[in-house]
Amino acid sequence: VELAESGGGSVQAGGSLRLSCTSSEYTANTDCMGWFRQAPGKERELVASIDNDVGAHDYDRIRYGRSVKGRFTVSQDKAKTTLVLQMNSLKPEDTAMYYCAANSICYWDPKYWEYWGTGTQITVSS
Repeated sequence: VELAESGGGSVQAGGSLRLSCTSSEYTANTDCMGWFRQAPGKERELVASIDNDVGAHDYDRIRYGRSVKGRFTVSQDKAKTTLVLQMNSLKPEDTAMYYCAANSICYWDPKYWEYWGTGTQITVSS
């Protein structure tokens, strides 16, 4: 499975950016797709994820990190191979490398995710 990210760049605080991630395939191993981010000196954290497993509960199918809830929106195409992250009301603390990831199960902990993109930098200036 290969993941290719696009979008990103630099924006002023309060602005918006859109990230897109395309997976080379959809299988049970990529039932879960998500975005993580890692700022310098910090641990990688979940930004948002979508769980396509038929057994997933509706209330838990889409997850957001606490710091982005209400500002970021994650969506997926019907083929379940493209994941989009719409980021609004960006803050300087959103500055980080953003990574697309895929896995069979949605975990909060990035160490359990199997497939990763190379990352794209987001810089938000004040």
